[in-house]
Amino acid sequence: MQIKDIIPWAHRDHSFDADTHHENPIATLQRDLNKVLDNFRSRFGDLHWPWGHDEARSDIVGTKDAIEVSVELPGMEMKDIEVSVADGMLTVKGEKQVERQEEKQGYYLSERSYGAIYRTVPLPPGVDTERAEAEFKNGVLTVRLPHTPEALENVKRIEIKEK
Repeated sequence: MQIKDIIPWAHRDHSFDADTHHENPIATLQRDLNKVLDNFRSRFGDLHWPWGHDEARSDIVGTKDAIEVSVELPGMEMKDIEVSVADGMLTVKGEKQVERQEEKQGYYLSERSYGAIYRTVPLPPGVDTERAEAEFKNGVLTVRLPHTPEALENVKRIEIKEK
């Protein structure tokens, strides 16, 4: 017997055990959960959050002079965002609250949308946090953290040899 023989999801048809003619309980649970999620999606549609799983999309780029961190914050305004540096960590916090109300003959619509972001980025040694700059444009926050002069001086080029 191999390990794949006792793992239900390793079988091609894991909803029915041919030897015992019983339905596999894990496959039954998976099928039932899929039905619930499919019913939810069909009633409410796919929910597209500005960021997935409570985390904003971000890029971290190391240039010759600095570290640049870009974070996508669609729908947020500058007043909704807080950026801080402490203990070698860059922290970005933001909260978006949108309320919409519409009343026309025969119906009343009231929608609320809330979203929060909390992202921390560990910073490498040699970053000058005193000279950090942040810019917010078109829903993208860019934080530029220059290297300290000492860190720039301590860069040593390594010669590459061909064999």
